Amino acid sequence: MQKIAIIGVKESQGYELLNLLSENKFDSQNIIAVEALAPLGTIVSYGEDEELDVQMLDNFDFKKADIAIFCCPKEQTNKYLKKAISASCKIIDLSGATFSTSSVPCIIPELNNNQITQDTNIVSIASSTAYQTLLPLANTIKTNKLKRLVITAFISTSNLGRMAMDELFSQSRKIFLNETLADNQNVFKKQIAFNVLPQVGEFIGEETSFEWQLNAEIKKILNTDIKVHANAAYVPTFIGNAVFVNAEFENEIDATDIRKEASSIKNVVVFDKNVDGGYVSVDDIQGEDNVYVSRIRQDVSVENGISYWSVLDNLRAGSAKIAFDILLKNFITRS
Repeated sequence: MQKIAIIGVKESQGYELLNLLSENKFDSQNIIAVEALAPLGTIVSYGEDEELDVQMLDNFDFKKADIAIFCCPKEQTNKYLKKAISASCKIIDLSGATFSTSSVPCIIPELNNNQITQDTNIVSIASSTAYQTLLPLANTIKTNKLKRLVITAFISTSNLGRMAMDELFSQSRKIFLNETLADNQNVFKKQIAFNVLPQVGEFIGEETSFEWQLNAEIKKILNTDIKVHANAAYVPTFIGNAVFVNAEFENEIDATDIRKEASSIKNVVVFDKNVDGGYVSVDDIQGEDNVYVSRIRQDVSVENGISYWSVLDNLRAGSAKIAFDILLKNFITRS
């Protein structure tokens, strides 16, 4: 079987990807753990009983790997991508560094995996927010043209990594202890604990980089000039992203049909009951592989409109699992 290098095994995405590979019985002899800052002797767990030696990214010979999966920050991906390409590695990019490159497909496996061919050397995975927005509609948009999406995204601190999660924890603790937060606002621009911040990414004119990227990403995935309006805010949660989506179609659409069609999609679970607690929340889905959909209903403010609520574990279902599915569908031959 091919050798798989995981670049960024100390990152949350890399950790989840190692878990998925181990759970699916990938031989540890075929997995290469790589990290930017990995002193000699650094190890990482692989399953319950095994450990992998971690190799330093600066010195790593990409010729040792057939496939390189970049789970590291995009700055590191940009720095080492050419080295991986020169070594003839197949590349799966979780960092977002290549999503805007026109020749690199941005993939949701259940929706547009056919864009990957034998000649494809680099694949960018869809962001977790684009994934949980579009996946519930994967069957519907095959027969009914999608005209417009309005997305309101609630983004957890884990999207910015361990330091952001630690800042949320530290601020929460200090507030309970009535301590000052003066020296504890390093990752976020304002207090994140018990707060909601309507800024995800730097501002580009009137919108943020996250909102701009989500717009561009959806258009690239669907290969259309669909109208997209995105709103995004950081919320004081550790893991798990949520979106409210309003979707407008070319032709008449019924929420009952959407509910039925979404239920038949791989990696989608519909739990939608019009009673107290009859929906899935962020707290319910940590460690889960699926996109969970609730609150499916008609949007009567427009013609042919529906809306729904979608949640997922952004590190596992919205990142590592997508990469794993792309790996299995396109690049791996298991004996």
